[in-house]
Amino acid sequence: MARIAAGSQRSLAELIARHGRGLQSFAARYLGNSSDAEDVVQDVFVTAWKNASRYDPQKARVSTWLYKIAANRCIDQRRRRFLRNFIGLDDLESDPASEAPDAEARVSDRQELSIVRDGIAALPQRQRMALLLKVVADLDVPAIAEVMGTSIGSAEQLLVRARRGLRDHVAASDGRERNV
Repeated sequence: MARIAAGSQRSLAELIARHGRGLQSFAARYLGNSSDAEDVVQDVFVTAWKNASRYDPQKARVSTWLYKIAANRCIDQRRRRFLRNFIGLDDLESDPASEAPDAEARVSDRQELSIVRDGIAALPQRQRMALLLKVVADLDVPAIAEVMGTSIGSAEQLLVRARRGLRDHVAASDGRERNV
């Protein structure tokens, strides 16, 4: 980060190469929209570039610092999207499906994935954030606590509750499908 603070574009490129894909995956899963996720990730790296001199390696690892920036930007993006939708500036998001002609087996997989995505989306914001930081960003509990600005015990509880909520959602969806 010191080299980035000194203006090294090569070091910034290395940072992007090392963390860009993980941040993109995290943001896309949190936001549910890859276009918004790209905007968030670009903003994360612009912020990292501008604030590299403020990074303190004694407080957090670089990855934890970046995910904290990403988490905050994702929350901001969801708020903006809510406000745009609330006042009618956005149409429904489109997620065009590209089905192959013989994709009957893939339909079941997509339905299961949809149930899991819906379950994650239904979680309270902090539980969803903790779960995605664990599963997508592969952060450990202390890093999740750091990113979320909470204690390790609270982060553990958020993960327990998120897993329970997701499990209950999937079980309820499975029961509805069987009763149909």
